[in-house]
Amino acid sequence: MDLLQQQLQFSLSVTGPICLMLFLGIYFRRSQLIDDHFIEVASRLVFKVTLPALLFLSIANSSHDVTTGGSLVLYGVASNFAFFLLITLAVKCYFKRAADQGVIIQGAFRGNSAIIGLALITNAYGSDGLAQAALYVAALTLLFNVQAVFTLTPKGSQSGMKALIIVVKTLTKNPLIIAILLGLGFSQLNLTLPDIAGTAGQYFADMTLPLALICGGGSLDIRQLNHDKAPAWSATAFKLLACPILITFGAWVCGFRGAELGIIYLCSSTPSAAASYVMARAMGGNATLAANIIVLTTLLSLLTTTLGVFVLSSLGLI
Repeated sequence: MDLLQQQLQFSLSVTGPICLMLFLGIYFRRSQLIDDHFIEVASRLVFKVTLPALLFLSIANSSHDVTTGGSLVLYGVASNFAFFLLITLAVKCYFKRAADQGVIIQGAFRGNSAIIGLALITNAYGSDGLAQAALYVAALTLLFNVQAVFTLTPKGSQSGMKALIIVVKTLTKNPLIIAILLGLGFSQLNLTLPDIAGTAGQYFADMTLPLALICGGGSLDIRQLNHDKAPAWSATAFKLLACPILITFGAWVCGFRGAELGIIYLCSSTPSAAASYVMARAMGGNATLAANIIVLTTLLSLLTTTLGVFVLSSLGLI
C-alpha cells in the first residue's frame, strides 16, 4: 500500500502543478484579471524570451552530455512520423469533409511538447531531464511544422511548396531552436556566462512555465465545444490514447527505460498545441474544430497523463 501511495504521489507531483496553473489561468480570465491582450503579449514574451532562456540555461549549465541522446531523437522523429502516416490513413478513411481531415490529423499528432511537455519533464526529472529533452523537443518541433503544412495544404494547391519554404525560413529564425543550438555551443566549448547575465537569465527562465501555463488556461474557451463534437472527440482519442500508447510501447520494445522512456511518454501524452489553431485558420481549415480539439485534449490530458505516469511508474519503467 505504501508503494502504491508513493507511485500515486509521484504521478500527481508531475501533473498536479500543471493542472493547478491551467485552472488558475481559466479563473484569472473569467475574473478579468487577465484578458486577451495580456495573453497575446505574454505568450509572445514566453516564445521569444523566457522559454529560449530556459532552454539555453538548462543545456549550457547541465552536467548531462545532451549530445549523447542521438538514439532518443532518432526514435522520436521516426515514431512520430510513423504515427502521422497511420493517423492520416485512418482519418482519410473515416472522415470525408476535406476541411476537417487536415485539422483532425494535425490535432492528433501535433503535441504541445515545447510548453506542457517541458513542464511535465521538469516536474518529473528536474533540470537534467529538461536538458536531455531539449534536443528531442527541438526535433519534434521541426517535424510537426513540416507535417502540419503538408496535411493542411488543400489537395491540388500550388501553394504547398511556398508554404513549406515559409515554414523553413520561420524555423531557421525560431528562438527555441536558436537557444538550443547556442546552449549546445556553450556546453561543448565549456563556456560560462558572467554571473550577472546568468542570474538575469535565470529570472527569465523561472517565469516561463507559470506564465505559459496561465496563458494556456486563459486561452481555453469551453463554449467552443458545442460544435463538431464527433471529429473533436475522435481527434482527442487519437492524441491522448493512440499516440502515447503506440509511441511509448514502441519505445519500450526498442529498449528505452527510465528517464528516456519517461521523456518519450510525457511528450507523446501532451495535448494538441495551441499553434494548431493558428495554422488551421491560416490555411483554410476548420478553425472551430481545431479550437475544440485544443480545449478537449488540454483538459483531458491532465487525467490521461496522470494515469499513464502512474502505470509506467508502477511497472518500474520510468
